[in-house]
Amino acid sequence: MVFSSVTFLFYFLPAFLLLYYVLPWKNSVLLVASLLFYAWGEPRFVPLLMASALLNYGFGVAIARAGERRKLVLGLGVTANLGMLGYYKYAGFFTSIAGQLTGNDFAIPAIVLPLGISFFVFQGISYLVDVYRGDVDPQKSFWNFAMYKAMFPQLIAGPIVRYRQIAADVDHREVTAQRLWQGVRQFMLGLAQKVLVANTVAQAADALWQAGPANLSTAGAWLAVACYTIQILYDFAGYSNMALGIGHMIGFTYPPNFNRPYSAVSVTDFWRRWHISLSSWFRDYLYIPLGGNRHGALRTYVNLALVFLLCGLWHGAAWTFVLWGAWHGALLVLERGFLGAWLERLPRSVAQAWTLLMVMLGWVLFRAPDVPTALQMLHTMFIPTAGGEQVHQWRIDVGAVQWTALVIGALLAAWRLPDATAPAQPARWKLAVQLPLALAAFVLCSASLASGTYNPFIYFRF
Repeated sequence: MVFSSVTFLFYFLPAFLLLYYVLPWKNSVLLVASLLFYAWGEPRFVPLLMASALLNYGFGVAIARAGERRKLVLGLGVTANLGMLGYYKYAGFFTSIAGQLTGNDFAIPAIVLPLGISFFVFQGISYLVDVYRGDVDPQKSFWNFAMYKAMFPQLIAGPIVRYRQIAADVDHREVTAQRLWQGVRQFMLGLAQKVLVANTVAQAADALWQAGPANLSTAGAWLAVACYTIQILYDFAGYSNMALGIGHMIGFTYPPNFNRPYSAVSVTDFWRRWHISLSSWFRDYLYIPLGGNRHGALRTYVNLALVFLLCGLWHGAAWTFVLWGAWHGALLVLERGFLGAWLERLPRSVAQAWTLLMVMLGWVLFRAPDVPTALQMLHTMFIPTAGGEQVHQWRIDVGAVQWTALVIGALLAAWRLPDATAPAQPARWKLAVQLPLALAAFVLCSASLASGTYNPFIYFRF
C-alpha cells in the first residue's frame, strides 16, 4: 500500500485517523495500524520488522546497563543490524562478485528484499549509537519502542526518524487544530507532487528509458534524463511531504527531508538539501566518527569518498549505485579542493546550472539497469545522433500533459517557494486561498488515481 492509492486515501487513512482520535490508546492504535499497513504489501516480513524492534530494544537496554562493556555491546548491536541488512540486500551482489573474482559459478541466492529495510536498519543503528553516547535514554516499554520502529508514515521510505527526535512525543503529544491543518496542507502538497507531477512525468521517463539509448536521438536521451530528474524529485519529495503531513496529524514532528535541492549552487549544497535525513545520518554516524575534516585534507577526501561509496551502496546492490556514489564523492572532494571556491565566484544562476548538470549526469547511473546502458546513454547524450536502426519517436510518449508537468515541475523545483512546513498560524486570507487549493488538489489527484493512472514509486526498490 502506498500513500498515493485509493485504498490508502479513502479507506485506510480515514479509518486510522478516526480510531486514533477517538480511542485513548494512541500508541497501540498506531502500532496496530502500522503493522497492518506493512502487512498489506509484505505480510511475511512483519516478523522480521518486529524482530528488528526486539533486537534494538534489547541492545538499547543492554548498552545502558553494560558499564565498561558498553562499546562492545554497541558493536554487537550494530553488527546484528548490518548483518540483517547485508543478508537481505547484499548477499546476492557479493556472491556474484566472489564468483567473478574466483572464477567459480556460485549459486546466487534468490532473496526477496523486505520493504523499507534500509530505512528501519539505519533507524535502529542511530538509536543504539545515541543511547551509547548518552543523547537519549533507552525506551523502557517494548510496546512504545515497537510503535516507533513500525510507524507507518515513515516506515517504507523515510524520512529516517531518529528516536531522540521524537522521544518526547512518544509518551505525550497533542494535536491542535492549527497543527492538524498544517498536516493536511503538507499532505496535500505531497500528494499533488506525487500524483500530478511525478506520475505524469514517469510515463514519459519510463517509455524513453525502456526504448534504450541505442534507439534514442541525442534530444531524446536528454529528454529521458530530464524527465527522470523531475520524476525522482517529486516522487520522493512528495512521499516525504505526505509522511511529514501525517506525522503532524498525529502529533509527531518528523525531520524535513527536502529543501529545493535543484536550486543548489554546488554538490555540497545539493546534499544539504536532498534526502536530508539520510545525508545527515551519514554525517553524524559515519563521516564524523571517521574523523570528518579534523585530520587534514587527505583524510577528509578519503572520508568523503568512503561515505559516498557507502551511500551509493545503501541505495542498491548494483555497480550503478556504487558508481553513482563514487561520482558524488568525487565531486565533493573536488569542491573541497578547488572547485567550491571557483563555484562561489560564479553568478548564482551559472553555479546552479553546473550543479544541476552534475546531478543529472549522476541520475543516468542511478536510473540505468546496468553500467553498459548508463555509458551508452551518456554517449548518446554527448555524441550527436539521430538514433539507431529502430529510431524511437519520443514525441509519441511525451505529449502535452507530460510537457506541462515537466515544465511546471522544473520551474517549481528551481524557484524559491514558501516553506510548507512553517508552523505559524496562517492569516485568514492565506487560509481562504490555501483551503480551496488543497481541496482542488485532492479532487484532481483522486480523479487521476480513480482513473487508473500510472502510479509507480521509485523508492520501493531501496
